[in-house]
Amino acid sequence: MPRVYTVSMSEKFQKQYRVKSTRLKHWDYHACGGYVVTICVKDRACVFGNIENGKMVLNKIGNEAENLWNQIPDYFSHADIDEYIFMPNHMHGIILLRRDAIHGVSIHGVINNKPKNGGAVSIDKNPMFNNSLSTMIRWYKGRTTYAINKLTPPRFQWQPRFYDHIIRNDADLTRVREYIRNNPLNWALDEENMDRNKDGNDKRPC
Repeated sequence: MPRVYTVSMSEKFQKQYRVKSTRLKHWDYHACGGYVVTICVKDRACVFGNIENGKMVLNKIGNEAENLWNQIPDYFSHADIDEYIFMPNHMHGIILLRRDAIHGVSIHGVINNKPKNGGAVSIDKNPMFNNSLSTMIRWYKGRTTYAINKLTPPRFQWQPRFYDHIIRNDADLTRVREYIRNNPLNWALDEENMDRNKDGNDKRPC
């Protein structure tokens, strides 16, 4: 039976996604459900744009990364994307894995229909659902790296691995969505902002 996260949202996203292993033991990542992922740029380089007046303004590279994120359902028929945000040097996004290939299925219906024992509902017996969350993120990181390095000199890289959190219920989903939406407003205090002062203010934009 998988463990349930009980730490605060700030602890989840600001610290834990840089640990050695972020996969939850005994959890089937082919399983239908809602997942929030965090992917960081190597060395925390700010390449996607800037925060201006509390809003994220994407540059050419950021737009390319966002466009490819929105293409995930085109290549993985059992996946939908929900709330997401691209920050100067990382991104957060919610991915919904379904039992079928019908897009637009309510995320509330999926995350609230877990087995009572808390286990994951596997969908990997059907060949069309053999792509796990890790496979999707590997595809996304590979496509963005290739596409962005065609736009710029070959230097863009993602940080190895990614952080994931299994969305447990509606309340958890609400907290995750709020965290994602408020990311630009909280950039001055974000640990991924390498240019923040000790008092929480930006020294300069990325």
